[in-house]
Amino acid sequence: MFLIAISPYFQLLFLVFLQFILHSNYNADQMKKKQPPVQEVKRPVDQYFENLNANFQNPTNRIFQIIFLPLFFFGLMGLIWMIPFPQFDFLVKLGWHTFLNWGSFFIAVLIYYYLKLSPTLSYAVLLCIGIMSYFIVQLEYIERDGGPNVLLVSGVITAVSLAALWWGKSKENKAISLGEFWTLISVGPIWLWHFVFRKVKLKY
Repeated sequence: MFLIAISPYFQLLFLVFLQFILHSNYNADQMKKKQPPVQEVKRPVDQYFENLNANFQNPTNRIFQIIFLPLFFFGLMGLIWMIPFPQFDFLVKLGWHTFLNWGSFFIAVLIYYYLKLSPTLSYAVLLCIGIMSYFIVQLEYIERDGGPNVLLVSGVITAVSLAALWWGKSKENKAISLGEFWTLISVGPIWLWHFVFRKVKLKY
């Protein structure tokens, strides 16, 4: 009799518990429905590329960029490379004085910046820098043998390339601001490489 008497109370508690569970699930479903869809966060490098693609669309200017942007960096590297670097005794003893200069620090900072944006593209730029470094050393040998001054050659290349890139931006349909031009100068090398990666379907 005692079990029969308390059974309705267990049934009531069971129904209350069941209703609580169903209500909780309903609220959870409603919260899921109200939550906005998760949007994919774009990487900074993708935002840079989108802006550059939107700002620089003229085919003639693109050719100028392909030619003169690498030349600009080559000339700039040559200028920084030739800045006198302190010849510390320990560097001479270790033999590091032959390749450690201000250009080394410039390369390290540049590659680190590109590495943070896109590691794969930074490797491609590093390959280009290696080729440029080889030719800068060759210019040093030519100067040593009585050829033109490396600083002069690098300065002319930098000035002509910068002027060509500045003129090229005038071919665009919209006015290019100084900030947008600076983005081209600073991010342009990996931006140009990303077209190659897309062409061969490599992730960057």
